[in-house]
Amino acid sequence: MMKSKLRMQTLKVLFLLALVPVLFSSRKAANESSKTKWLTLAQVTDSLKSEKRPVLIDLYTDWCGWCKVMDKKTYANRNVGDYLSKKFYSVKVDAESKDQITWKGKTYSFNPQYRTNDFALYLTRGQLSYPTTIIIPTDGSEPQAIPGYLEPKDFEMIAKYFGEGHFGKISFDSYQRSFKSSW
Repeated sequence: MMKSKLRMQTLKVLFLLALVPVLFSSRKAANESSKTKWLTLAQVTDSLKSEKRPVLIDLYTDWCGWCKVMDKKTYANRNVGDYLSKKFYSVKVDAESKDQITWKGKTYSFNPQYRTNDFALYLTRGQLSYPTTIIIPTDGSEPQAIPGYLEPKDFEMIAKYFGEGHFGKISFDSYQRSFKSSW
């Protein structure tokens, strides 16, 4: 009887170990099938020289569960990906990156006091939250930080507010009252 229990526990452990590669490969496949096409900040800087568009930054951390949900449900959504590729330059930025990040001629470094990169502090005005969707408008104004998980239907209104050029022309409240979702 003891041997039987031990054998069953061994089988359970082996089964769980066999699942690990499957879980990691499915996560990789989900990332590869993402509808949103991500650029680097260097690519965005080059692209902005030829065509002005708003910049969308997905500010995330590796440990953030809602960041992963947003990747799978929002950024993998075909409508979101198609719209972003037409209207925005999209970038993923790890808020805790220890690499130096250069943006608009300024270099940002890892800040050990906050355990985050100073670029994340700049983008969020020190109000760190993950995920945060950052939109840098084409008019050169300050980055607009939208903290929290956004479902595609909520993301649509925000993306179109900036992508259709309404930011700075009408208030978001006015835009929201007249907005009709099409996704």
